[in-house]
Amino acid sequence: MTRPDLSFAVQSLSQFMHEPKESHWDAALPVVRYIKGQPGLGLLMSSNISNEVLAYCDADWASCLMIRRSVTGYCVKLGDSLISWKSKKQSTVSRSTAESEYRSMAGTVFELVWIHGLLLELGL
Repeated sequence: MTRPDLSFAVQSLSQFMHEPKESHWDAALPVVRYIKGQPGLGLLMSSNISNEVLAYCDADWASCLMIRRSVTGYCVKLGDSLISWKSKKQSTVSRSTAESEYRSMAGTVFELVWIHGLLLELGL
């Protein structure tokens, strides 16, 4: 959860856990080597207090070559600290880049609404 640099690679490899092939093993080894060589990396929370919420989103139209689904992702920052992120295949096949981007923005806005409610509960 604290390693966004690995989240997409792990998510991609996890699709083949039930029937892995040699090529999946070959793809997993560099990820394991990277983890082993970078033990101190992770998310750090800033000590600067800020109530500014920033969100970024993007989509890669039809990037999954197997099923032609788009990969969408977003990240949300509170001040200088990353507090939420996600990347995943979209549940439907988008017909255009614009449709894929729209779905990405809709998911990001949904997350912002949830975070806004949480911040209100915390009194921030």
